[in-house]
Amino acid sequence: MNPNFPAQAAPIKLYRHPKSGHSHRVELMMALLDLPYETVDIDLVNGAHKAPEFLAISPFGQVPAIDDNGVMLSDSNAILVYLVKSYPSGHDWLPESPAGAAEVQRWLSVAAGEIARGPCAARLVTVFGAALDHEGAKAAAHRLLAQMEPILERRDFLAGPTITIADVAGYSYIAHAPEGGVSLEAYPSIRAWLTRIEAQQGFVGMVRTPLSETA
Repeated sequence: MNPNFPAQAAPIKLYRHPKSGHSHRVELMMALLDLPYETVDIDLVNGAHKAPEFLAISPFGQVPAIDDNGVMLSDSNAILVYLVKSYPSGHDWLPESPAGAAEVQRWLSVAAGEIARGPCAARLVTVFGAALDHEGAKAAAHRLLAQMEPILERRDFLAGPTITIADVAGYSYIAHAPEGGVSLEAYPSIRAWLTRIEAQQGFVGMVRTPLSETA
């Protein structure tokens, strides 16, 4: 267990959907930090995320959210920052230098922007039946992957030579892009980057949707 987690504290509660990449970012971060946590699955189909008791935790009605012994927080990228600031592990997950912190923030913005509009949106169509422009989302995903590929040819991780929260934020939807009809075959450097993340001590994956079950 992370020695910075209080011995008397309860495990962090993670409110999630098991196939949500945003939720998986947070679970992966807690696992990499070796933090005790328990998951609470939210029934999105039947509107549990709009119930008053959940809105008290996540005002926008979105997963993930956490309850860290009374600290309530939503938004996956915000939670990543909170976790690494609250429970340092000896690794520089969020650099202190202005340039390093800015580089990580740039990739958090990509996670909230290009990744959300590309591989995330494409997967929402096939896995969840979302009424989105599937072809447009797949095209956006390939534009993003084509931009990431040469960056990851030059360095091992998105923001530099070592893993940061930028990689945690980017991993889930890129790794599961094929579930949305977005092949990674043409991007060997990206596939090698995914493998490096999966090799990290404590790594936990997100449940996979077999391609035969995607529309």
